[in-house]
Amino acid sequence: MSLDVSQGKLVRLGILLSGRGSNFVAIAAAIEERGLSGVEIAVVLSNREDAGGLEAARVMGLPWRAIPSKGMKRAEHDAAMIAALGEFDVDLVCLAGYMRVLTPEFVGAFPGAILNIHPSLLPAFAGLEVQRAALEYGVKVAGCTVHFVDEAVDHGVIVLQRTVDVADEDTVETLSAKILVEEHRAYPEAIARVVSGQYRVVGRRYVKV
Repeated sequence: MSLDVSQGKLVRLGILLSGRGSNFVAIAAAIEERGLSGVEIAVVLSNREDAGGLEAARVMGLPWRAIPSKGMKRAEHDAAMIAALGEFDVDLVCLAGYMRVLTPEFVGAFPGAILNIHPSLLPAFAGLEVQRAALEYGVKVAGCTVHFVDEAVDHGVIVLQRTVDVADEDTVETLSAKILVEEHRAYPEAIARVVSGQYRVVGRRYVKV
């Protein structure tokens, strides 16, 4: 599991999103502000034509494309997404609120080169409605996880986690907002770690070298 990080070559990111794309905006801001170097956004793709993240990409002058998933078989849609990522010479795929489970064929097309961010401290609370689940369970610490994507949902090797304290008065909305702040910090940092190439995977552990 490794990404080609040839010296002097900008790593080309393909951003996949289904909604407003706040994590995409955070990644783009980190690149613009030079907090995240060695990368460029090659294309922003969405399975929804009305995704707010596509409008954000348009305003930024970045290449973007909608490939609607409605009415398409999963394998057919994933094949179209893979083709688009290939067309833009994408090296690293970043799922930023992409609300679809990838097929094994998609994962296999980018081995060790797909990242996702999830609003819980995996392996706790995989799936959906995770802030509600965390509050109902009574956790005192929550957070977010950036991980490599494999064929299981919310399962791949963890690159980075950030935490927030859970207050007694927190609601789903307030906890979600606190975690989102950490997501916007975590994703650019995790991308920087991966594109540095200075890591290896030992079992399920991401280890810096």
